[in-house]
Amino acid sequence: MECEKRPYGPLGLICMKGSEELAAQIDGTLKARNVETGGAGQSVLVEYDCPRFSTGEAKGMILQTVRGYDLYILADVFNYSVTYKMFGMDVPMGPDNHFQDLKRVIGATNGKARRITLIMPLLYEGRQDRRSARESLDCALMLQELVRMGVSNIITFDAHDVRVQNAIPLSGFENIRPSYQMVHTLLETNKDLKVDADHMMIVSPDEGGMTRSIFYASVMGIDLGMCYKRRDYSLVVDGRNPILSHEFLGGNLEGRDVILVDDIIASGESILNVAENLKERGAGRIFIFVTFGQFTGGLSAYDKAYAGGLFHRVYTTNLIYQTGELLSRPWYCSVDMSKYLAHIIDTLNVDSSISDLLDPSARIQNLLAAHRNGEI
Repeated sequence: MECEKRPYGPLGLICMKGSEELAAQIDGTLKARNVETGGAGQSVLVEYDCPRFSTGEAKGMILQTVRGYDLYILADVFNYSVTYKMFGMDVPMGPDNHFQDLKRVIGATNGKARRITLIMPLLYEGRQDRRSARESLDCALMLQELVRMGVSNIITFDAHDVRVQNAIPLSGFENIRPSYQMVHTLLETNKDLKVDADHMMIVSPDEGGMTRSIFYASVMGIDLGMCYKRRDYSLVVDGRNPILSHEFLGGNLEGRDVILVDDIIASGESILNVAENLKERGAGRIFIFVTFGQFTGGLSAYDKAYAGGLFHRVYTTNLIYQTGELLSRPWYCSVDMSKYLAHIIDTLNVDSSISDLLDPSARIQNLLAAHRNGEI
């Protein structure tokens, strides 16, 4: 007889500032599931605050008991819309400010939570993950600091380089990719797609993103191509070597729809350059799959590229802050991850394996079969 699965502890979710909308969706899903299993459907959100003094200094406060809790903390450290007062000025919170508040809240638990799991969709300092000169290793130091403070598990999405987990080899680290949700949203918003090797190709914009592109190509049964970046290593502009050109390696693109896959749109210039290269080679519609859309250079370049027919749609997740401007764009599709996160939290709370949730291959295959049968 199968043993009843008991919660590891009372479930609590702390939503750091800037993650309120996603946390509310997760909380709603968890409440609905609790009602389905005969529970009262109470909110799992834990009250906290990080008040600031007029100098900008702050402290973390937990406003209810968390003793014995299985505590989850959701943190979007890149939400620049959050501000605080310092000497009478409105100061936008950057990643460093968000990270300090996160540590304050962890410190305020006073070690009373039974287990702390941090959900940080986009890793703080994730692009500073390896040393190429005499420089800091910020992401590794961040992970080690959190573990020393009592964080048992860290959940992130599409880490820039998953090998950063080597900094905390004895602690939990899950790197999740939103592959199923991306494909599902693509098929829902483009009913006429022909997903086969004759009509579609996956393209990685650089060699660093080949692993995620290989997965898409393999599970969808379509061809794979890659662009590599020729850089000027004699110059450093905005902390990086400028790209001279993108060279394409792959089969014939003529008339084929293309899915461009990457982890982050920062300014977004690079991926538009790749799209232009593919269009010059005869590519059909270009769909851009990116886990995190930051658009640090604004949206005007994408508006212009879309008006010129350079790409068809951009898909990014709602794991980080999305502006109202972005959500209103006709070329943009938001990929909802709230139900998936709720399922992960619900599963971990009863100490069950999430291996099946982390491997979406079978679910994507079923999705494609439903699409071919006209069910989507």
